[in-house]
Amino acid sequence: MSPTDLILETREDDVVTLTFNDPERRNAMTRPMGEAFTARIAALKGDTAMRALVITGGGSAFSAGGDLQMIRDVTQMAHDGKRQEVTDFMRSFYSLFLSIREIPVPTIAAINGHAIGAGFCVALGCDIRYVARGAKLALNFTKLGLHPGMGASWTLPRLAGPSLAAELMYTSRMVSGEDAAAMGMASRALETAEVLPAALETAREVAACSPIAVRSLKRGLSQTEGNSLAGQLDVEAAEQAVCYESQDMLEGIAAAQERRTPNFKGS
Repeated sequence: MSPTDLILETREDDVVTLTFNDPERRNAMTRPMGEAFTARIAALKGDTAMRALVITGGGSAFSAGGDLQMIRDVTQMAHDGKRQEVTDFMRSFYSLFLSIREIPVPTIAAINGHAIGAGFCVALGCDIRYVARGAKLALNFTKLGLHPGMGASWTLPRLAGPSLAAELMYTSRMVSGEDAAAMGMASRALETAEVLPAALETAREVAACSPIAVRSLKRGLSQTEGNSLAGQLDVEAAEQAVCYESQDMLEGIAAAQERRTPNFKGS
């Protein structure tokens, strides 16, 4: 398979879907897949017509996690005394898939099947997650002898809370999609066939809102993690000032007054 075929891109109006496309390997997170993914993300970052992005997995899995051959190779590198090379390799590997966090519009993970290790980490890097009830999810790093990577120790405590996140990571415990939703790691648990349609429907809802306001909100939300309330109020005031200058704001007010659906142009 050509590396460019490892990530499929489809578009429905202003909603884009990226699909991990290595079903025979259950969409294992390989470096070629990561390079194909980050190339797609780089192209989409400047796409002003895009209003929402969905990611999902081809076949029965979202992603089975890190490629075992790559893990073996990196283990050998470490045993050869190349600790700094391993550190640099892993840091660059994370950045390939976590480039999803650089997208300026809302991102939705449609977790259609199992999401393990690094695969689950990519989903955790999205803004919203919908998951198949029967999917198995795990950050199984410690069972491989590894400290969690790809942002797991940063994202999971913010979603599930510090205590539960610690429990799941220390034990490498596997949970169902239904349990993941109950724990706050996903917005909804659905039947497998409903996951992608639900994610696309939410993406369409996002796309119907002002793209200026939505992109502004994404910038604002990205700052809440390190901000005080006073600091976030400053962010909100500054971002609202940007929105007030837009034609979208005038359209939104007019639509509300005229009791009609707004037609936002993103200007």
